[in-house]
Amino acid sequence: MIPDWIELRTLGDERGSLAVIEAGKQVPFAIRRVYYIFGTRPEVTRGMHAHHRTRQAAFAVRGKCAMLLDDGATRISVTLEDPAKGVMLEPMVWHEMSDFSPDCVLLVLADAEYDESDYIRNYGDFTNHVHSSQS
Repeated sequence: MIPDWIELRTLGDERGSLAVIEAGKQVPFAIRRVYYIFGTRPEVTRGMHAHHRTRQAAFAVRGKCAMLLDDGATRISVTLEDPAKGVMLEPMVWHEMSDFSPDCVLLVLADAEYDESDYIRNYGDFTNHVHSSQS
């Protein structure tokens, strides 16, 4: 599994930098939900779930964190540390975020509003679902 990266165009001058995210352009879906994670201690792991249907894009807009991505066949770890570079979180990809820097702010854009029934929160259930859908 190779993650789909999102590269944002940045603009800037001596006053600072600006990155733009537009639905359907840099992010390949209509944005229905925006949230961000901050103040997470380095030893804490977040996420630990997959979604049945929801697509998301994650950006470390400040600091950095590691993200484990697992599609049931391949597990890879990526580091988010460039505010102009994000990673797509497609449906049926287990994801875990860890190793947060003290200043990390992880911005997540989603194509759906929160729906608890869309979550798979148990890794065994996730792998069973992946393998049963491949049969």
